Amino acid sequence: MSKTVTPYHNQQGTKKEQVADMFNNISKTYDFLNHFLSLGIDIIWRKKAINELKKDQPKLILDVATGTGDFAFEALSILKPEKIIGVDISQGMLNIAQQKIDKRTLAGKFEVKLGDSEKLPFDADAFDAVTVAYGVRNFENLETGLADIRRVLKPGGKAVVLEFSKPRAFPVKQLYNFYFNYITPGIGKLFSKDARAYSYLPESVAAFPDGAAFTSLMDKVGFKHTKHRPLAFGICSIYTGIK
Repeated sequence: MSKTVTPYHNQQGTKKEQVADMFNNISKTYDFLNHFLSLGIDIIWRKKAINELKKDQPKLILDVATGTGDFAFEALSILKPEKIIGVDISQGMLNIAQQKIDKRTLAGKFEVKLGDSEKLPFDADAFDAVTVAYGVRNFENLETGLADIRRVLKPGGKAVVLEFSKPRAFPVKQLYNFYFNYITPGIGKLFSKDARAYSYLPESVAAFPDGAAFTSLMDKVGFKHTKHRPLAFGICSIYTGIK
């Protein structure tokens, strides 16, 4: 088992507590930095992930690790579900999501809730679809989190996970490693009062079991028809599974 990568090396506290602290610290600059660091391509990747649910037409969607809600807003406009519920461990991030919901008068359509992605505060068989964008690598226990996502899905419901992965081909791998390990933390230091958060990002990606290793974890907790689709030379991947 690979060692658990945590945001702050010198602090006590579980990975979960540290991740909540980190996102509370960076919540105000998070959206800007995300688009900036991915050169805006994260918006295209999000659309591709959401389109995985197009033919399923889910009515009720759970967005796990919803953060500031960008993925859920995008899903609302593309999929037109009756409702999306977003859950996140960071109140700081949810406060920003809530401001956006109020500003766009979407309170009836998108509701956010503080909660732990590994102990989701919902009944079993509740959702038509569950999405997680750039959140699973922050789980303290990936298997527990995936099993709980499966629990809250209705039978036949689909999980869609969008996450950074490690490109393996030259020269993308080398460019990616340079960008992620040197540029990202540098920009993070400039714009965010929590520079450590942006060093944690490449470390958490490096430690994450991507590709077939991730789909085999999905299989292990009982998902069927699991697939993974690398995007942008493997910088990012979309994973899907059916309950």
